[in-house]
Amino acid sequence: MRLRIRSACITAAFVVLLSAGSRGAETLPAQLPDAEYWKIVSDFSEPNGYFQYEIVTSNETSYQSVLPDLMKTPRFGGAYLGVGPEQNFTYIAALQPKIAFIIDIRRDMLLEHLMYKAVFEMSADRVEFVSNLFSRKRPAQLSLDAPVQTIFEAYARVPADRTLAEEHLKDILTRLKTTHHFALTTEDESRIRMIYMDFLREGVISFSSSFMSPGYAALMTMTDRSGKNWSYLASTENYERVRTMQQKNLIVPLVGDFAGPKAIRMAGQYLKDHAITVNAFYISNVEDYIRMWPAYIGNVASLPIDASSTLIRWSPSFSTSLSSMTDFVRAGGR
Repeated sequence: MRLRIRSACITAAFVVLLSAGSRGAETLPAQLPDAEYWKIVSDFSEPNGYFQYEIVTSNETSYQSVLPDLMKTPRFGGAYLGVGPEQNFTYIAALQPKIAFIIDIRRDMLLEHLMYKAVFEMSADRVEFVSNLFSRKRPAQLSLDAPVQTIFEAYARVPADRTLAEEHLKDILTRLKTTHHFALTTEDESRIRMIYMDFLREGVISFSSSFMSPGYAALMTMTDRSGKNWSYLASTENYERVRTMQQKNLIVPLVGDFAGPKAIRMAGQYLKDHAITVNAFYISNVEDYIRMWPAYIGNVASLPIDASSTLIRWSPSFSTSLSSMTDFVRAGGR
């Protein structure tokens, strides 16, 4: 189907894309106020959509394989766009964008990212983060600079603590609703509770309630082909990069269809207004589910990109690949 698509609107959009190179100086604030952050989340998001699989943690075992090639071109600064759960944090830790938008068709994923935001804020270090995410008491003698493998091996021996989970959940909702003044609905609170309790029940090793997940420990201890672990919990430095962005409201989750009318385009316009270029757009295998292909290509073309802007794709054959965003738009998605 992709090979047959020819659309004048795509060509026009590409002309607009190429003309975006004359933007002025960046004006992105170093931190978004809570009210502005929530206005972006609310105004840019589309209605909740349907996805056939339950996804709470990633199932992409090759997600780190492209990072050595991706990092050959300096990409620090700019913007990162992504989809899905925690693998975005690893890409963000490596790319070090100034702002990130996580766009997913499911409102549950937006709520999961708000949950993550609160857990990052609660957690001064990686060891505390794992404790707070999985509601396990912190093991004694586990040092702050312990290898990530050691951290997960230690927590695998610690039982789930329901009382601790209830305390954490109260803290999470208080941070979101009272500290940040995010206008969560009763249904939102219920769904956050459900998602958080999934982590309590599943634990650090397996995650059977998330489609084909290899478990959190496996995801955090994977490496690229040369044996380097890029995960956001692999080092204190990686963790701090993501936590700092969360504290500054610079990782912004949105509900959006990649072929929808608003989320991608409004995020793109926001970036244009602040003279920020998209350095990378992690799209996983979302293209397998897109039916309105010209609308999707038009959305990508509406983003402020340049010759180095890159799509990160994953396929169910468990491979991850990179491609040029400008080439993708120029070729009409072929």
